[in-house]
Amino acid sequence: MFVEVECFECAKHFKLLKILEGHGSTVRSTKFFVNGRKIVSSSYDKTIRIWDVASGKQTQLLKGHSSWIYSVECSPNGQTVVSCSQDGTVRLWDIKLEKEIIKLEGDLTSIWCVAFSPDGKNIITSAYDGIIRMWDIDSVKEIKQLIGHSSGVQSIQFSSDGQMIVSSSDDRTVGLWDVKTCKRLHELNGHTRQVTQAIFSPDGQSIASCSHDKTIRIWDIESGKELKILEGHENDVRDIKYFPDCQTIVSCSGDKTIRLWDVKSGKEIQQLKGHTDWITAVDVSADSNIIVSCSYDCKIRIWG
Repeated sequence: MFVEVECFECAKHFKLLKILEGHGSTVRSTKFFVNGRKIVSSSYDKTIRIWDVASGKQTQLLKGHSSWIYSVECSPNGQTVVSCSQDGTVRLWDIKLEKEIIKLEGDLTSIWCVAFSPDGKNIITSAYDGIIRMWDIDSVKEIKQLIGHSSGVQSIQFSSDGQMIVSSSDDRTVGLWDVKTCKRLHELNGHTRQVTQAIFSPDGQSIASCSHDKTIRIWDIESGKELKILEGHENDVRDIKYFPDCQTIVSCSGDKTIRLWDVKSGKEIQQLKGHTDWITAVDVSADSNIIVSCSYDCKIRIWG
């Protein structure tokens, strides 16, 4: 179900277009498919849902996890979705067949985050133990471990060439890793509380991170030096995404706002309001025209 709303000026450019309803609990993660025409969401209601962006209608419902689903990610070819859960499993789903095709399990407990490699052949996972694990999809086996964080790892992402991984942790650091050697290239220090997200810029020149300390920080990827601090959120910053042109960052927070920032100046340029509880995740379409957000209020909002 979705609610069509009258467009009103929420910020300088973006307006609230649609509210998507269907999840029965906190919506923890939402991502665009590569083509930008669909989004996938995961929830504490133990379901994964796929939505048509244009109509706002739910098109698919995937069930199988037995507990909260923390994170969901679309494959580079758009044919599969990977999810991770408090139930200790990572599951791959065939979108066309609408069924689970692979389940990774064993000594894993409460997997917090999962991501595909750019070629779609591997996935990485992270959890409370601070270890980043890499898995080969074909063999369904763990093939590497990246060890160095002293506390839980909240987020992980491959670089666009698949050669590096960036991670964020409850130990207040951001890690930059070499995939081939599994060694940490840089430990980025500056945040004063848990780091909730860290991402590569699309051009591969910088890293952005956000934290419970209410800040967003920009780092030089070569030197590991902090370049800029973006401040304005009044609560934990939960998620961030770069726009494809690298000039804008969008963030979401426990203060119930979505904010857009000019990377060069570090200034806030737009603010979107509408969610009635903490906002857990945000994403931007490949053409930069649409933002999607999700929240503890059980709703997904589409802005354009």
